[in-house]
Amino acid sequence: MAYKSLKEQLLQLEEKLLKPEIRTSKEELSNLLADNFFEFGSSGKVLYKDENIGEMSLSVVQMKLSDFEIHPMSEEIVLTTYRIYNEMNNEHSLRSSIWKLIDGHWKMHFHQGTKITSSL
Repeated sequence: MAYKSLKEQLLQLEEKLLKPEIRTSKEELSNLLADNFFEFGSSGKVLYKDENIGEMSLSVVQMKLSDFEIHPMSEEIVLTTYRIYNEMNNEHSLRSSIWKLIDGHWKMHFHQGTKITSSL
């Protein structure tokens, strides 16, 4: 897959995960997250798909994504990095995700959010 179309595809998936209708749907989250997904949240919590999907699905947010980049690790693994501005609590964070191509579909395997000051 060409770099540009891969970048666009992964950006669309990351943006999809910010939508309230996706975040409140256990089915949608199950489709986008790998079975062994885990997250180091900006809250400091560690979340696992199999243990915390209900907790993940309750977090409705209004976020703006910027500075999106992809860093291919292999043909089937890509690191994404970007910035988020959370409009609900006026917080900025740096984000990274590891996406894996599983059975022809990109699924998020890992995610981390790190709060930052807006000047960074």
